[in-house]
Amino acid sequence: MSGTEQKEAGKEAFVYEHRIKYYETDKMGLTHHSNYIRFMEEARVELLRSWGLNWAALEEEGILSAVTAVQGSFKNVSRFDDTLRIRVFLREYTGIRMVFGYEMEKEDGQTVFEGTSEHCFLNPEGRPLRLKKLRPELHELLLSKIE
Repeated sequence: MSGTEQKEAGKEAFVYEHRIKYYETDKMGLTHHSNYIRFMEEARVELLRSWGLNWAALEEEGILSAVTAVQGSFKNVSRFDDTLRIRVFLREYTGIRMVFGYEMEKEDGQTVFEGTSEHCFLNPEGRPLRLKKLRPELHELLLSKIE
């Protein structure tokens, strides 16, 4: 599993690779649908790490990020030992709310899954945080990464 940045149509694209494990498949030999949310999280965390963001350090500062929605559409199947190339990108950012997009394809280029996840920033008490006020440099970084 790895994350790489690649030039794609004049912009930086972050691609995370995940090889399907046997235990991630179901009785029919297909990747179980519940795993795609895990793959989204893996790719998102690696994207943020590539931007220099460490979620563990942010949580220690009291900046939490809760998932508020997940949506997805299955386009094809994947199976044990397939490698998924997961392109993840920041679609929207408002200062409190973020939306990430995901495009997953197999090595042969077949699209397997497309989806989004929505997140908000919270303090440890569960109240919304405005990064612009608390961490203006982080706010500006996220604004600069919207595709």
